Amino acid sequence: MSPEQKNDLAQLIVEFYEKLSSWEHGVVRGTGLTPTQMHVIEILGANNALRMKELAQRMGVTTGSLTVVADKLEQRGLLRRRPNDTDRRSILVELTENGKQRFAEHDKLHMDLTRDIVADLSSEESALFAECLRKINRNF
Repeated sequence: MSPEQKNDLAQLIVEFYEKLSSWEHGVVRGTGLTPTQMHVIEILGANNALRMKELAQRMGVTTGSLTVVADKLEQRGLLRRRPNDTDRRSILVELTENGKQRFAEHDKLHMDLTRDIVADLSSEESALFAECLRKINRNF
């Protein structure tokens, strides 16, 4: 890849990130939650109950930072903690019914966004885009 192509790719990545981030912040702003709180809801909604340590790893934060976020979500009735039946040393976190409803609403918005992003792509291009994102996510 030439230096010009690398520069163009870098600009495209930044532009896409800025648009996606702006969209996410705009959508989350209307919920009264922070983007980090919504990210917790997204991860738990897609994975059911997780250990705090595992959730923190998926988010790329410390368990201490996650505890603060989880406390706020628990106070709002969106998340609950419960003992881990298979490992008594750990605590599982999971969404409440209200949390699951928030996840479903937000997930629908993500599906709508995905539809809009790939609207001008062929089926083959969409599949290639998905494969490229999988590769990027594995290595990033």
